[in-house]
Amino acid sequence: MPFLLIPYPRIDPILVHIGPLAIRWYALAYIFGILIGWAYARAIVRSEKWWGGKPPLSVTDFDDFVLWVTLGIILGGRIGYVLFYNLPFFAAHPLQIFELWTGGMSFHGGFTGCVVAVVLFARSRGLSILSLGDVTCAVGPIGLFLGRLANFVNGELWGRPTDVPWAMIFPTGGPIPRHPSQLYEASLEGLALLAFLYVMIRLGALKRPGLIIGSFAMFYACARSFCEFFREPDVQLGFLWGGATMGQLLSIPLFIAGVCFVVYALKQPAKQPR
Repeated sequence: MPFLLIPYPRIDPILVHIGPLAIRWYALAYIFGILIGWAYARAIVRSEKWWGGKPPLSVTDFDDFVLWVTLGIILGGRIGYVLFYNLPFFAAHPLQIFELWTGGMSFHGGFTGCVVAVVLFARSRGLSILSLGDVTCAVGPIGLFLGRLANFVNGELWGRPTDVPWAMIFPTGGPIPRHPSQLYEASLEGLALLAFLYVMIRLGALKRPGLIIGSFAMFYACARSFCEFFREPDVQLGFLWGGATMGQLLSIPLFIAGVCFVVYALKQPAKQPR
């Protein structure tokens, strides 16, 4: 047992009931993640200095894109969870696929949904796919941060047993002290990644389309793979090939794709101020 043990703050997953409607922290994390990310994206799009000239898309373009990317996140995240994490269960209970309020979203599926939304919207408007993707990835860590905090509030996706002083006993994790792995992921996949991409933007990364996309993918893949060493694998999956988790295996192609985007972006001449 650890010498110290931090009590788990028991926060009701439901913020408030309005008649039959229950407003959950998990849903608010998605809503505020999109709204705050939208505001940050508008600031990025407006800055000619960061783009090295006139931005390749307008604020109005991104305003119109928000609905597309929201659908991409929700549909991709849910489909990814069904396919990657619990296909046998949902094959037996197909109607529960639509019960989003019960939880169950996959980052890698949501990321794929975002990619589809970016490609379709950019083509429909004649915009740069890579530049729109750069903006989307730059603001993405905001949603990741809030989403992991919501996982912590829900007492789900907890970590492996440990004796570190900051271990917690989660309501659904048994009497064993565990890593608060949701907070590790919120810090690395959210705050650290957001700060890293912000510094890159300030240094001119947007002048090389695709560089932010690749950097996001590489950083996230590494952060997620690291955090998986502290996170308890999904009970229905356990450890997979070579003792890796599903999150680590899905991060391999993501990292490789990120390397390809970075190499491509660095081979292109940087956009010069006009």
